[in-house]
Amino acid sequence: MEFVIGPLDLAAHVDEALAVQAAAFGLGPDEVAVRRQIVLRHMTHPGARALGATVGGDLVGFVYGMPNDRAHWWSTVVEPYLRAQGNDAWLDDSFVITELHVHPAHQNRGTGRSLITTITDSATEPRSILSAIDTESPARGLYRSLGYQDLARQVRFPSAPKPYAVMGAPLPLRRPAARP
Repeated sequence: MEFVIGPLDLAAHVDEALAVQAAAFGLGPDEVAVRRQIVLRHMTHPGARALGATVGGDLVGFVYGMPNDRAHWWSTVVEPYLRAQGNDAWLDDSFVITELHVHPAHQNRGTGRSLITTITDSATEPRSILSAIDTESPARGLYRSLGYQDLARQVRFPSAPKPYAVMGAPLPLRRPAARP
């Protein structure tokens, strides 16, 4: 069955979205509870928006983001790493992808690609930034295929067990060549 991408009232569907994130990211109940509060707080930021991917009315993936603000917690953590690489200007005039998750049963079907390209297509900023666990993963491969490049690696977030990479791409994101 094909997925449908559309606007998502993330505050109203936060528990469904976090169930997808928990399945995709292996989160336990305590971490889900913490992330629930973070998501609800993020959705109050100016310009924050979310999209969902549904199959038969069930949420199978979601993305949300917002115009970046150097005062936001994420920016304050990544800024020294970006500055050390000469890339801290990426924090200005960027749309940050805060979360992008697809349920494992629905991965590798273009869902994540459709979510991220659709949300960034409506961004007014000239570029996008995000962070991803700093390992060679399908997610990082997807981001690279869309034009994201590493801006800083081995970024340490408090309480995160693994280092992250911060990636950036000009908008609109690169699309794969059409097949003949």
